[in-house]
Amino acid sequence: MSRWAMIMAGGAGTRLWPMSRREQPKQLIPFIDGQSLLEVAAGRLEGVVDAQRRLICTGQGHLPAVRARLPEFTEDRLLGEPCGRDTLNAVGLTAAVLHKRDPDAVFAVLTADHIIEPQDEFARCLSLAFDLAEDDPARFITFGITPTYPATGYGYVQLGEAIDGFDGAHRTGRFVEKPDEATATSYLESGDFAWNSGMFVFTASTVLAAIERYQPEAAAGLARIAEAWDGDSQDDVLGEIYPSLPRTSVDYGMMEPASADDDYQVCTIPMEVDWMDIGSWPSYGETLEGDEQGNQSNGPAVHLDSSNMLAVTENPDHLIATIGCDDLVIVHTDSVTLVCPRDRAQDVKALVDAVEEERR
Repeated sequence: MSRWAMIMAGGAGTRLWPMSRREQPKQLIPFIDGQSLLEVAAGRLEGVVDAQRRLICTGQGHLPAVRARLPEFTEDRLLGEPCGRDTLNAVGLTAAVLHKRDPDAVFAVLTADHIIEPQDEFARCLSLAFDLAEDDPARFITFGITPTYPATGYGYVQLGEAIDGFDGAHRTGRFVEKPDEATATSYLESGDFAWNSGMFVFTASTVLAAIERYQPEAAAGLARIAEAWDGDSQDDVLGEIYPSLPRTSVDYGMMEPASADDDYQVCTIPMEVDWMDIGSWPSYGETLEGDEQGNQSNGPAVHLDSSNMLAVTENPDHLIATIGCDDLVIVHTDSVTLVCPRDRAQDVKALVDAVEEERR
């Protein structure tokens, strides 16, 4: 079997507006030491998956920006979705293309919006997952992040019995969507649950068979796309069929039913890493060092009698200055400046909707 990897780089990332925009979604913002989250994700594959066997799945409209930031990804390794149809179809499209090119392909599905450290632990877990899938193609492997607090914004996966011969791997008990705080606390105390990372490893042929079983309408459309792939009608067929595929997530549409199906074995590998989901401005702030008053900035900033401020700018020559402010987020771009309390940062998505309505 040959090992491949696909980085999912879809999504708008509206909670990181105004830097995250249609033409530059959050995975392409160069705000991690000058690199984008997508570049960081691609770098994690060094020494783990051969460079020629790495793919990126993103929106067609973002392909030029992806090519500009990651020119090493040649045209044949970029999968452009005509529109977002949720994660099952992104995974299914990858499986269909890989299976046509390489019937023995086993591939990892990785995210483009996380900081994961240390690299050695990530590489160890990914290698173990490939070993599991190669040993038994009926296995679906996911990764569980060891929780550090009772998070209610993440899904959870239950760790079942250990798998003989694969130290650190477990059978998967069940998947749980975002629990309430009391339930999340009980999960943390039990030690039997991990955060669902949204990353997977499986064989392309097994994915296609499972989609055919659980999501036959999607399977039929993906089969037509695969038939045309790498041919003259590839783009036309993709543009016609892909938008009609039923929307569903890979967890709900495949992993959960497979965990209750004796024909498949769903496994979880706990990943002992620092895992940061860069999904809001406060979470981005955690990547920055703060001063003695807790003020954080990615560029020039001066704070007088201010504390716990997050100041972010696209322009390295633009100074952000405050007096007597506390617990605010300030984000400056050439066309928009955002100011909000830190504890209202999750409402940025609603603000984007209001801005778009006002402009209409």
